[in-house]
Amino acid sequence: MKTRARKDTGNGESTVTVLVAAAANLGIAAAKAVAGVVSGSSAMLSEAAHSFADTVTEVMLLTALKRSAKPADEDHPVGHAGERYVWAMLAAVATFVGGAVFSVYDGIHTLLHGEEPGDPLLSYLVLAVAFVLEAFSLRTGIRQVRAEADRRDTPFATYLRLTPDTTVKAVVLEDSAALSGLMLAAGGLLGGQLTGSGVWDGIASVLIGILLVYVAWVLGRSNAQLLIGRPLPRPMRAEVRAELLSVPHVVGVLDLITLIQGPGEVMVAAKVDFRDVVSAAEVERACETAERRLRERFPAIRRVYLDPTPAADA
Repeated sequence: MKTRARKDTGNGESTVTVLVAAAANLGIAAAKAVAGVVSGSSAMLSEAAHSFADTVTEVMLLTALKRSAKPADEDHPVGHAGERYVWAMLAAVATFVGGAVFSVYDGIHTLLHGEEPGDPLLSYLVLAVAFVLEAFSLRTGIRQVRAEADRRDTPFATYLRLTPDTTVKAVVLEDSAALSGLMLAAGGLLGGQLTGSGVWDGIASVLIGILLVYVAWVLGRSNAQLLIGRPLPRPMRAEVRAELLSVPHVVGVLDLITLIQGPGEVMVAAKVDFRDVVSAAEVERACETAERRLRERFPAIRRVYLDPTPAADA
């Protein structure tokens, strides 16, 4: 069954979202590192590692967007969309190694060996500026997710959980974690300032590391599922089956496979039982009708393969 490819228009929005996050994180990382050295705060150094890891992550996400947009060719007949998930998986690993491991290690080191709290004024100023920049970056990501969710008439939380656009999902989760990390770092600084003990700073650093472990796990799991091969959600599969059954001359859908190949790119393959009395020309027209209806109802469906197959009891 012949299919037609369509250009993914979502890459532009995703690229802007990732660029905004990368620019914010690069400046924030440097400022946090300076503040951490001046104040002697392990939580601030953990936040610096967090922001550096996020910057590396966003570079990988930009690579994913660029490489996944390459057109299909003879060696890659279904395109390069899956490459997005390879780079996004590496980005999740970078978050874990670059941010989480350092934060937990530095926090435990502070708890075991102690530290002498320095002047936290610069750290508070950096945290305040970082909070504004991270909030702006998060707002950009949320606006894109909300627009996509509204376009698909899907609740925001459900779309964020199930979206195959893991680049935007990574930005939203990482920026949310960044805002939480900033508040933890501020709490650690305040606790050290009030008590004169570095224990609070060490605890904050460990908590930031645990937060990053969770983000890395969520993103890693999402990308792993898509790399392995994730179908459309069950309700959508039922709608696809119903749409096929509504096509003239179709009497049964014996087997249905749906596969998410990339953001806005889904393949449908099915074994379809046609009425025995129809001609070959009618079967061909029915296949064309099925493809057109599916693509009109579900714009993400790019490839439709139908295999006329008699039922077992036919």
